[in-house]
Amino acid sequence: MTFGFGLGLRTQHYNDFLDAHQPVDWLEVISDNYMVDGGKPLAILDRIRADYPMAMHGVSLSIGAINGLNTDYLNLLKALEQRIEPMWVSDHLCWTGVHGRNLHDLMPLPFTHEALQIVARNVHQAQEALQRPLVLENVSSYVEFTSSQMTEWEFLTEIRQATGCKLLLDINNIYVSAFNHDFSPLDFINGIPVDSVIQFHLAGHQDNGNHMIDTHDHPVCDGVWDLYQEALKRFGDVPTMIERDDKIPPLSELLAELNIARTLANNVLNPEVAV
Repeated sequence: MTFGFGLGLRTQHYNDFLDAHQPVDWLEVISDNYMVDGGKPLAILDRIRADYPMAMHGVSLSIGAINGLNTDYLNLLKALEQRIEPMWVSDHLCWTGVHGRNLHDLMPLPFTHEALQIVARNVHQAQEALQRPLVLENVSSYVEFTSSQMTEWEFLTEIRQATGCKLLLDINNIYVSAFNHDFSPLDFINGIPVDSVIQFHLAGHQDNGNHMIDTHDHPVCDGVWDLYQEALKRFGDVPTMIERDDKIPPLSELLAELNIARTLANNVLNPEVAV
């Protein structure tokens, strides 16, 4: 797999991408921001899409919803997918609302056999609508369910095997959850099937001493860079992007951070030519 290195497209950087070609291989867009009939953001997206391959990344599919997926949301997602023809469509392994209300947060699931059946059913529903494999991302979490019957990586593996979906590994989320729940991040990495991972996310977090919060408002820390290298050793040349959602810096700073990822990947994957 060779799709290179990308960034999340944010409104603060629209003009940078409209004014000149930037040294990124692809862009990831937040699907929910463009699931509309028209308007300026969608028009800008069309212009930028002409110059860069794109991936779609959603935050409200609620793949863990016990009552099934929202068909109106799924139809809007399908319309956007047909419009921009993304490399893949991803969302999070979580639930995001109840009784028709969106909590606008990524709520963790219990890793039980019952939850596994619900998620698998919903993944099949999404894939039938999209006519392509869905990509699921691991979320960061701050509480654990006493009812869980397996680890998160075992749950992800079971979902993958039951549905044929692909996985987006957020390296920062693994790092944060491993600290919060006292497990080895390498156990997570090594517990995921090699052929299942189609994308990496890299991001920053807030370290509060006795717990970490996934804020996406800091540069990638050294520990996450180290874990990224371990992921490269296991999964190989996987498309990688920097994700920043708050305290967004000038594009030049994110491009410099992306170059760190490029250098590390080259050193790991091509050690004989690394300098």
